[in-house]
Amino acid sequence: MPDYNQLIDAETWAFIRDTERYYPADATERSVAEQRAVYDRMCRAFHNGYPPGVTAEDAAFGGVPCRRYDGPEAVATVVYYHGGGFVVGGLDSHDDICAEICATTGCRVVAVDYRLAPEHRHPAAYDDAIAATRAVAAAFPGPLVLAGDSAGGNLAAAVAQATKAELPLAGQVLVYPGLGGDPDRGSYLSHAEAPMLTRAEVLYYGQIRRAEGVAEDDETAAPLWAASFAGLPPTVAFSAECDPLADDARAYCALVEAEGGRAHWVLEKGLVHGYLRGRSTVSRIRDSFTRITAAIAALARGDWPYGEETP
Repeated sequence: MPDYNQLIDAETWAFIRDTERYYPADATERSVAEQRAVYDRMCRAFHNGYPPGVTAEDAAFGGVPCRRYDGPEAVATVVYYHGGGFVVGGLDSHDDICAEICATTGCRVVAVDYRLAPEHRHPAAYDDAIAATRAVAAAFPGPLVLAGDSAGGNLAAAVAQATKAELPLAGQVLVYPGLGGDPDRGSYLSHAEAPMLTRAEVLYYGQIRRAEGVAEDDETAAPLWAASFAGLPPTVAFSAECDPLADDARAYCALVEAEGGRAHWVLEKGLVHGYLRGRSTVSRIRDSFTRITAAIAALARGDWPYGEETP
């Protein structure tokens, strides 16, 4: 097993302990209502407020509740899908993250409040993500970047696959995404007991999301199982090193490149799943968030700053 006391620095451990004060390790053993309550309390505790000049307004796109963040003279739009295992989270959970993306990139950001499991199992969240994204593209012509963390990274990749020939996708940015990798190999085993997310929790969220009859290799739920990765927009994917999902982003980027696409994989050393909330207190996370927003901004401009290297 990895020595997390060596891999994870003191600042990051402090962030982990702060997170556990609000969202304890046994959270998935509680009722869904309790999980949502403690997750919401955690998100409020870590909320950083809005940067100057950013405004937000709730509105529906494609019949799906969304929140639109605007700064001055936005020329591109980011559609953001929040994390939370398809079970927790919403417009408030990633509110300040979306506001900071707006301020840092100069892009308009539209956050999607997709339906959650178990009340609404797959493909409900996917259907909402597709509907909202199509409506956003119609409302704001111009470059479109899809972005999301964890479950939201899954949705971003699934939407990109479904709309790659239809919408003006400038790129996608996936942050510690769960993309349907093999849970019996690689990082799923080597980081099965990682802080912040365990393999058992990954399996729990996967089970609670799926409706009866949904196949494990359904590409709308597991983008790594797509029949083809050709034609996808430029992709930048970030893995936390200490995360059972770490291999998913790496494998996805390799598959995109193998079919002639542009993809760049970033392994964030010593970081853990769900690290975005620590961006104001942890140097490693602040640096990663800078890389994430730089990737979004570059794709929105039509730039590819990574050369042609293989991930």
